[in-house]
Amino acid sequence: MTTAPAQREYFLDSIRAWLMLLGIPFHISLIYSSHTWHVNSIEPSWWLTLFNDFIHAFRMQVFFVISGYFSYMLFLRYPLKRWWKVRVERVGIPMLTAIPLLTLPQFMMLQYVKGKAQNWHTLTPYEKYNTLVWELVSHLWFLLVLVVLTTVSLWIFSRLRQRLSARADRFFAHITLGKLSLLFLLLGIAYAALRRALFIAWPPILSDGLFNFVVMQTLFYLPFFLIGALAFVYPRLKALFTTPSPWCAVAAALAFIAYLLNQRYGSGEAWMYETESVITMLMGLWMVNVVFALGHRLLNFESKRVTYFVNASLFIYLVHHPLTLFFGAYITPHIASNALGFLAGLVFVIGIALVLYEIHLRIPLLRFLFSGKPQNKVASIKVRG
Repeated sequence: MTTAPAQREYFLDSIRAWLMLLGIPFHISLIYSSHTWHVNSIEPSWWLTLFNDFIHAFRMQVFFVISGYFSYMLFLRYPLKRWWKVRVERVGIPMLTAIPLLTLPQFMMLQYVKGKAQNWHTLTPYEKYNTLVWELVSHLWFLLVLVVLTTVSLWIFSRLRQRLSARADRFFAHITLGKLSLLFLLLGIAYAALRRALFIAWPPILSDGLFNFVVMQTLFYLPFFLIGALAFVYPRLKALFTTPSPWCAVAAALAFIAYLLNQRYGSGEAWMYETESVITMLMGLWMVNVVFALGHRLLNFESKRVTYFVNASLFIYLVHHPLTLFFGAYITPHIASNALGFLAGLVFVIGIALVLYEIHLRIPLLRFLFSGKPQNKVASIKVRG
């Protein structure tokens, strides 16, 4: 058992940043996919649909493993209340900032783009509330889930630190990917059973935005968050993820095929969503090995360029969503080629996001609001004539 990493985990910082930035091609490809979204191209693209499905099937599972790893690392550094305050500020302040500055204007724009603004008064009070929850939280959902997981972990991490024992050491000293796969299979089945029970007992609850984010999403990603925390504690577990496993790569590929078949032939009125939860629970675990092993080999170094994108990733992720929807609503209809539109969308969104990031760096209040960190004074920039 260990309580501190031997060195800075550059590859984990990099993976976390690139997983967030992968949200840009994910949402732009969603415009051109066969999935119904806020805005869609006239004709869907099969390869962009495949690309979109692949990212969706594993990205956030790996992200929450890394979040759990760093959360427990910081938990051991700070007093309990200080840890909770720091973690909640880091994710809660940017989330609360983005709602009025980004997702609210985005929601208003979409009301006019989709021609629904005139129908707002016909909705019941609950329908208005639920619509606002879905639309204003939008792509910020993972920040809300992190706030919930951090709060729940006040108890979980405290118990984990107190209950670490020789028995647990022996268990994790002999842990294998096969045992982990069996565990995550059972967790996926348990989650699917809970969802099906709710669907039978009270179907409307699954359409409630707040319940979906706070309860269902939190429950799904909790195992990944905890396995990340345990990977910080137990070197054997971390080594399983950072050592390349051909078995995991093949299993992840087969899980993705199963995911596609379920998307193609499943029915929302039957067991499609429950089946998907089992598949993505397992695929997420196996992709942790694939992504960590590649990242450990290719990204475990210090680089000013990588550090720049690590620092910029959250801001870019927050602003990319309204930029993507603007592109989809007003520019996509004028580009006949889906491939060209996808590439143009990447240039448009990333280019403007980087400009906005550089602008926000020069405004202390915005730097604080979009990072949740107290800001030091920035050295004055001298302009040579």
